[in-house]
Amino acid sequence: MIYYAIADLHGRLDLLQKAFTAIAKDNSEVGRNAYTIITLGDYIDRGPQSKEIINYLMESQADYLSLVCLQGNHESMMVETIRTPLSPDWWLGNGGDTTMRSYGCPVKTSPCIGFAPIGYDPHVIPQDHVEWIAKLPLYYETEKQVFVHAGVPNDGPLEKQKAERLQWMLYSKTDVGGWKDKHVVHGHHQFADGPHEWSGRTDLDTYAWRTGRLVVGVFDDTQGKAVRYLEVLGDDYAAKQ
Repeated sequence: MIYYAIADLHGRLDLLQKAFTAIAKDNSEVGRNAYTIITLGDYIDRGPQSKEIINYLMESQADYLSLVCLQGNHESMMVETIRTPLSPDWWLGNGGDTTMRSYGCPVKTSPCIGFAPIGYDPHVIPQDHVEWIAKLPLYYETEKQVFVHAGVPNDGPLEKQKAERLQWMLYSKTDVGGWKDKHVVHGHHQFADGPHEWSGRTDLDTYAWRTGRLVVGVFDDTQGKAVRYLEVLGDDYAAKQ
């Protein structure tokens, strides 16, 4: 089995679409093996097309693709803010304002401390989007890898790991990672010059929403580390060089 892993997209539908095209081309060139695409979370916030990415992923799962979508910390913030409900300042201040705009609801932070943001209306987000996001799994385990948004902090059972650690933790640069004897594949900690690879983990977050550069990790059941990488570039990438 081949596994194609895509990390933090943050509203960059253009890069997601190019990644799917690159994956289809790669798989065709290497012999049309059975494959699964695993997206590692953080589909929303910061970039311009959060709504469109959620639509695209939902439709892709429903139509034809073997697609596993994990929940990132930004999806968790969104669901918690809407469902609890919480003051939206925490979410909006972490890029949720761009998500609201993608759903047609421009919001502005209130100039008065303690007052709700101006124009905030969570009801513009379709309930089926909220439900789909809320039900996303936190990890995906294969024979050689564990795919997760942020990381796996210890060797305890995966099902007993705390959700906030799986979605929020940051590895130190000296932490080689790994979970038991498996390679951890994650995003969350952004490096524009990524991906970065250690003996026990690979960080695929290339700051794609800002750089316009996304790298897809290609993994299989023969080893933990990636067997190769696929790079896709947005139209804005060259202009930033």
